[in-house]
Amino acid sequence: MGEIFTSVFFQPLFNLLVIIYNLVPGQDLGVTIILLTIAVKVILTPLSWKQLAAQEALKALQPKLEELKKQYKDDKQGMVQAQMKLFTEHKINPLSSCLPLLVQLPFLIALYYVFINGLKGESLGLLYPFVSRPSELHESFLGILALTEGKNVFLALVTGALQFWQAKMLSTKKPPEVKGSKDETFATAMNQQMLYVMPAFTALIVYQFPSGLGLYWLTQTAFGIIQHYLFLGLKARKTGRQVRLGD
Repeated sequence: MGEIFTSVFFQPLFNLLVIIYNLVPGQDLGVTIILLTIAVKVILTPLSWKQLAAQEALKALQPKLEELKKQYKDDKQGMVQAQMKLFTEHKINPLSSCLPLLVQLPFLIALYYVFINGLKGESLGLLYPFVSRPSELHESFLGILALTEGKNVFLALVTGALQFWQAKMLSTKKPPEVKGSKDETFATAMNQQMLYVMPAFTALIVYQFPSGLGLYWLTQTAFGIIQHYLFLGLKARKTGRQVRLGD
């Protein structure tokens, strides 16, 4: 890891991990991972909500975008211009859903390294002077799950299922097929496949890596689902109508 990345991202998160670990009754590292993941997600909530707002705005425009694809199926340039005009009229930046994720990415990568490298004894040398150094790290969750070991089928399946649930919440309904538009048909098929491929890939990664990383992945995915439902609930209260999954 680079010195800047270590000092700006990895070291603060690792120290926060140890602080929480020292405060957790019984010094359970699994509980510590869950609390640290939730703490980081709460801190990044404003960015997450901006991302959700942008994604929901794009989903709301999907029917109009599909109409433009039908209208300009033989005119790629005209379709792009019409789409940009539609985005401008509704004050939507199609890239706005990606920007918050890019800002969050360094924190998420650092959190990944905290759970992979932070469990090693040599990382304790990165503790700040005011952070108490634990005598030992109990590398388990509730005395049941060994966090430094992998190949936990149950953890992998549950995490993959939650990933599918979250992806389903963010996906749009399958649009009607446009005759003569092979590119759009291919893109739709790819999106449908990714809905199943990514959760399967997630489950495979969680199965292969130490369970500490899997516990983090499960926690942040579950928190993201709850966050999305809260966002939809607030949106429903503002608009005065019920917002259903897949709207």
